Amino acid sequence: LWFLLVVLVSPRMAGLQVDFGLLLEPLGFIKVLEWIFSIFAFATCGGYQGETTILVSCKGVVNETVTAAFAYPFRLNTVALSASDPKLCGGTWMDVYLVGNFSSSAQFFVALAVLVFLYCIAALVMYIGYKHVYQQNSKFPLTDLAITIITAFLWLVSTFTWAKALADIKMSTGASVIPGIDFCKAPGTVCRFASVTSMKTLNVSVVFGFLNMILWGGNIWFVYKDTNLHNQPMRISLSP
Repeated sequence: LWFLLVVLVSPRMAGLQVDFGLLLEPLGFIKVLEWIFSIFAFATCGGYQGETTILVSCKGVVNETVTAAFAYPFRLNTVALSASDPKLCGGTWMDVYLVGNFSSSAQFFVALAVLVFLYCIAALVMYIGYKHVYQQNSKFPLTDLAITIITAFLWLVSTFTWAKALADIKMSTGASVIPGIDFCKAPGTVCRFASVTSMKTLNVSVVFGFLNMILWGGNIWFVYKDTNLHNQPMRISLSP
């Protein structure tokens, strides 16, 4: 965002010329979509809260509920399956922690979405209010192109890593938690997986990650068209 900061403190920025015409062109319209999709990406991932539940049966106890509440950023190794009754099965139950720390993938995905959200706002201010500055100074389109290429690549990386982490989260909070609980292997003890909170919103976050990747990848061409890298060959061909 350095080039926008430079522009904001430049004397030329005094010439604000509001023009929404660029929003009707692919460059501006796609930027609006990128702004909206980034909101859905970090909202569907960062706002998730869930709970996994198992049922424990032992001597004198039938289907006692044991739960573990987890949420973004999904540090599951700090979340324990805790019984509502501390004297469960004669006080033999001990809290069991879930497996896995997926905070790096989740936070990378959400942080990228938030930064993209902020950049889109800054870019739209440039497109709408300072279109003449953007088009007259070749550094701005080139910087916009570089940021667009890097962001498209980051969406690719973050979405795939987050999709892999989500698959592992589903595994760590599903029925596979029971074989790892030593208490459930004791004679006369039966543990059954009950439920886990739906992760449809997390699935949606992955979908929006791929949509953002496609949008930013496709937008590279439209940003490139505004740079002198695209215009220079045309000028050479038109010269005598």
